[in-house]
Amino acid sequence: MSFLVWTLLAVQVLLAARVAARMLATARGISIGSCTQDGSSRSVTILVPVLDEECRLGPCLDALRAQGEDVREILVVDGGSHDATCALVRAAASCDDRIRLIEAAPVPAGWNGKAWNLESGLRASDATSTLIVTVDADVRANPGLVSALVAHARKTGMSAFSVAAHQHVPDAAAGLLHPSMLTTLVYRFGIPGCAATSVDRVQANGQCFVASRELLVRTGAIDKARDSRCEDVTIARVLAASGTPVGFYESTDLVKTAMYENWRETLNWPRSLTMLDRYSGVAGWVGLLEVLLVQALPPWIAAALLLWGTPNSLDRAALAVQGALVLMRVATLIGTRRAYDAPPATYWLSPLADLPVAILLFASALRRRHTWRGRALVPMEAR
Repeated sequence: MSFLVWTLLAVQVLLAARVAARMLATARGISIGSCTQDGSSRSVTILVPVLDEECRLGPCLDALRAQGEDVREILVVDGGSHDATCALVRAAASCDDRIRLIEAAPVPAGWNGKAWNLESGLRASDATSTLIVTVDADVRANPGLVSALVAHARKTGMSAFSVAAHQHVPDAAAGLLHPSMLTTLVYRFGIPGCAATSVDRVQANGQCFVASRELLVRTGAIDKARDSRCEDVTIARVLAASGTPVGFYESTDLVKTAMYENWRETLNWPRSLTMLDRYSGVAGWVGLLEVLLVQALPPWIAAALLLWGTPNSLDRAALAVQGALVLMRVATLIGTRRAYDAPPATYWLSPLADLPVAILLFASALRRRHTWRGRALVPMEAR
């Protein structure tokens, strides 16, 4: 038994060292700030993939219409909505000739819906656009967003990057779940603010993703993400595998989102949050193990040791390790607070949800068939 406990502690320390090194390496990242330049290049195509988004799309389009002259066109790509989404888009198009509805249904065999929407939008986009910006219907962009994205691309020479949106959680239960789930990304990939060229280290947020149109066409990145449950990350990994640095940055309040309407919808996030695709390999599973052993289990192990442990060297060593990992989690909780717009008080209790969230991630990773809004997703390939 002692051998097993020492082995567990050794694995925890090793994985914790990886997580800590990752956080330290990304701790001094940059953010994307507001830009005062008066853009007039009409160099940007915005793609908005939708499916039954009648309730959320209106404010999103209003915000996109308020963007500057950098925006050449706003293509809303519908995957076969059954509500009034298409009628809403047509009404918006009558007020702004940059808006165009692309009806992409039916989704071809072998494609998941959002990936097909993005591919259809890319094919329909103006070939003279320099940048493609993908925006989800739940995103609320401040007027200077696109100008800031264009300025960042020009200043840094980055041809692919995404922005971590400021999050709004709808209720107290979501205030427990969402921060716990978000923290799994920090533990596995580090803090936003830098670019990565390693497939294992790439982060991406499809809610606001920017890429050179020429790069997307040349690499076929969206096509290669056709069966992915985390298409935004897979697209970024394809680009990284081609040798392109892919950035992931926070912003100074340029973009906000309410990903889910209630805590029950939040439980759908593990479907894509596992970040497992054809590129993830062993590293993806090691990342999930980091979530379990470094993020989720330490407070419960520490509590068990305090209640039932004996005063021997093994228990003291185990308690010291768990205490250090709990402190790491508290520090991360303080750091991720800035990602939220007025979170409920339950935010500060979100570490209590870490173990259930870790279990959900492993269950989702092992499940081959998933549905989204009543549609079956393409089963993951044998990895």
